[in-house]
Amino acid sequence: MNSDLKRKAYEKYCRAYQEAFKFAQNKFFDWTPPQLLKGPGSVKQLPALIKSLGYNNVLVVTDSVLNQKLHLLDGMYEELKNNNIAYVVYDGVQPNPTIDNIEEARSLYAGNGCQAIIGFGGGSPMDCAKACGARIARPDKTIPELRGQLKVLKKIPMLFAVPTTAGTGSETTLAAVVSNPITHEKNAINDPVLRPKYAVLDPELTIGLPPKVTSTTGMDALTHAVEAYIGRSNVPQTREDARKAVKLIFDNLETAYKDGTNLEARENMLAGSFYGGLAFTRAYVGYVHAIAHNLGGMYGTPHGLANAVILPYVLEYYGDTCYKELAELADVAGLNVAGQSTEQKAKAFIEAIKQMKVDMNIPEKFDFIKESDVSLIADRALKEGNPLYPVPKIMDKADCVAVIHELMA
Repeated sequence: MNSDLKRKAYEKYCRAYQEAFKFAQNKFFDWTPPQLLKGPGSVKQLPALIKSLGYNNVLVVTDSVLNQKLHLLDGMYEELKNNNIAYVVYDGVQPNPTIDNIEEARSLYAGNGCQAIIGFGGGSPMDCAKACGARIARPDKTIPELRGQLKVLKKIPMLFAVPTTAGTGSETTLAAVVSNPITHEKNAINDPVLRPKYAVLDPELTIGLPPKVTSTTGMDALTHAVEAYIGRSNVPQTREDARKAVKLIFDNLETAYKDGTNLEARENMLAGSFYGGLAFTRAYVGYVHAIAHNLGGMYGTPHGLANAVILPYVLEYYGDTCYKELAELADVAGLNVAGQSTEQKAKAFIEAIKQMKVDMNIPEKFDFIKESDVSLIADRALKEGNPLYPVPKIMDKADCVAVIHELMA
């Protein structure tokens, strides 16, 4: 079989897999979104909710900066005490949570008789909390054994998610990503049981975010919405959620970046991140994430930064396979594209993303990717992306290597 026939056969296999998975998840999965507490100060309402649900002992999963330096959890701790809820804190989560982080958190949960988990922080603490729940539910399986689709399949402890960045959308997704520090791989665990039942969107928790974190996490949320919208596993609800996210992010991200104390912009960005999470947890992401995860695993690159840099390059790779969708998003974003062709609108949307990066001092390329690592990064990215991600255009190894080279300064 020649190379063209092989590629076409592989593409047919990927599309068949994606269609089967889309059918199964829409028929059998519960897509009820998390119940929300939202608005300034809403995190202080969480302990009363926890008490009303019958939980008296919780594990709090966070990181040391939020806990010991910024003291963002102090108000919640006070209310936990006021509601006579015992709690133990694991604040050892790394920027890319590791297998050891998961096991340490799990030991605390078991050793202290906890009944529920609060994931408090950015994507890393929330992912650590989810993966900890997965290991509690499946003590017979290691994190690498839980990697992939539907490997948990048992009810995890009640999970409450409190995001402190407007980016990952992890408070509403079925995914948790865990780093293996030995192999430098990221283990993506995807299972509906990981989805939090309750989430808190409190803009006061994001006021102290540095501009750099605001910009890159915001671009992470935009990437979720865009990759979901251009993919082939959308349903009407995910399209609507993605459009809401794009509108909110284009209207508010640069305001939040320039004026971090703007509560309205902060609240709107949390909503945008939430809607982006709703969209991609059902419609999935694409090669932007596949490459970004592996740059994170290989070099520790912050996930939002990786997505922000990679996004326009992958959109340009897709070319006319997603012009229609990107043109629609150009209209949603309020770009001045009236009267332009579909292709012109799509390219204007990509250029707007590039300009956002310039305006928020996000680099155009990476200067740390080693040529000797490119082939391995591509292999791992394609292992994650194919056949699962319902992208507009299927990549092969040569395509992926070419995109990675485009990223290199």
